[in-house]
Amino acid sequence: MEINDYKKVENVPLIQIIDEDVSMLIKVKESLEGQGWMVVANTEPRKAITQYFDLNPDCVIIDLHLQDISGFQILGDFQNHNNQQFVPKIITSNINDRQTRITAYKLGADDFIEKPLDMEELTVRIERLLKRKKIFDQSVLLDELTQLYNRKFLLDVFERNIKDLIRTKQIFSIAILDLDHFKYINDTFGHLSGDKVLKTFANFLKQATRSSDTVFRYGGEEFVILFQNTNQNEGVEIVTRLINDFSKVQFDKEGGVYSVTFSAGVFTVNHPEILLESALKAADLALYKAKENGRARVEISNLTPLEQFKKTLFVSVIDDDAIIRTMLTRILKIMNFDHYELNLEVFEDGIQFFESNRLAEIGEHFLILDGAMPVMDGIEILQKVKTIEKRRDIHVFMLTGRKSESDIERALKLGADDYMTKPFSIKEFQARIERLIKRMR
Repeated sequence: MEINDYKKVENVPLIQIIDEDVSMLIKVKESLEGQGWMVVANTEPRKAITQYFDLNPDCVIIDLHLQDISGFQILGDFQNHNNQQFVPKIITSNINDRQTRITAYKLGADDFIEKPLDMEELTVRIERLLKRKKIFDQSVLLDELTQLYNRKFLLDVFERNIKDLIRTKQIFSIAILDLDHFKYINDTFGHLSGDKVLKTFANFLKQATRSSDTVFRYGGEEFVILFQNTNQNEGVEIVTRLINDFSKVQFDKEGGVYSVTFSAGVFTVNHPEILLESALKAADLALYKAKENGRARVEISNLTPLEQFKKTLFVSVIDDDAIIRTMLTRILKIMNFDHYELNLEVFEDGIQFFESNRLAEIGEHFLILDGAMPVMDGIEILQKVKTIEKRRDIHVFMLTGRKSESDIERALKLGADDYMTKPFSIKEFQARIERLIKRMR
């Protein structure tokens, strides 16, 4: 979950490109990143669809002519999922006839650009769409899917309760709720099933909370409840009841039913100088304590100490170049994240990495791989990682040579989340890793 502490990262637009032309993809990615934007590239449509829902991009560029699935089908799927939420979508094609353009616009495209792409024109069109998205986002207070208030209205409600706290000494509590294993539901049953779970959960919360409480969809599968005139013990009691009751709700699937649980963190605001971002941070870190303690439970936070609630992210650097390993280690060691404690290890090659049984560590993994190594290179490592059953918790960042288009293509097809070409600047590497890790939340 991204809170105001991540304001700098949130203000950097994330652009997703879906195209099987690797040469063009590399060119566009480098050009757009030169604008200071974060760019995620996909050559595999299925991976692209999953990444779209995981990363919530600010703009999507979709090539019409993909082998396994039509760009029109991807566009339609995205539009069906959030037909009122404004995520600008650009269709690119080397065919520019009237009927193709009309079909694209009917399916929800916000722009249509003929190939070959003019980078300056593409940049200007993206900038225009991002400005429209910003205006749209600022004007909407209801989440379209769940019909709950969205995060933009949360500040208003919070400040109202702060005024009540000053006037009447009436404390209040904030709870952050996160559906357990929601990504598994999307991956296993499809995003339409995931949408059904979200809408059912939202209706459940509206019906099960008091009229004085306010429920928000904060983003993805995360929700916030502001409990008016509620102390810490009362907040925990209410949320515990909600956890128990929602676990009894059944969802249909082929051949049977399944249930869904959620975890929660609660923080009580008892001082008027507490800021919304501080309250959210405290509740969010308590939420992750609940996740680490087994899920389907609620934990509390007293704001300090916050460090104990950090979630472990296992970062593995695999590179045969000792200088690169040393440099990356130094960079990673000085990085600091509110919600992640980095557990860092370095390996000279893939064989050493797999022999260490590193991936047996329970939790999320972030791999930084050199594409070219004499003993099991990055591609071979990715091939082996792809066979791991729980690979959804493994994120991969590939380092590759500037000319290695074939390596980039294979890496993206095998599931790499992003890549960076050598040589690269230390500042650029650090910024890219920070953005990816914070977007993972």
